[in-house]
Amino acid sequence: MEDLRGTVVISLAGRDKGRYLVVISSEEGYVYLADGKLRSVASPKKKSIKHISITKTVFREDTLQNDKRIRNAIQERFIVEHR
Repeated sequence: MEDLRGTVVISLAGRDKGRYLVVISSEEGYVYLADGKLRSVASPKKKSIKHISITKTVFREDTLQNDKRIRNAIQERFIVEHR
């Protein structure tokens, strides 16, 4: 599987359905996701690759360093409702 680190995805299933998340890491068939708010970099969500939709947006490595940077990058790039 290709390296998806930094790629913005949309959740298609689960409690986080419809939310924008960023891929922190990936392994065979699964990705680990964070949004900087409900899911932190320290505690990413493990999700099956078939339950996400991959966008064309990829954040730089320095954006993935902490939750605040991820949260701000998602809010700046996408129209995100505050939950």
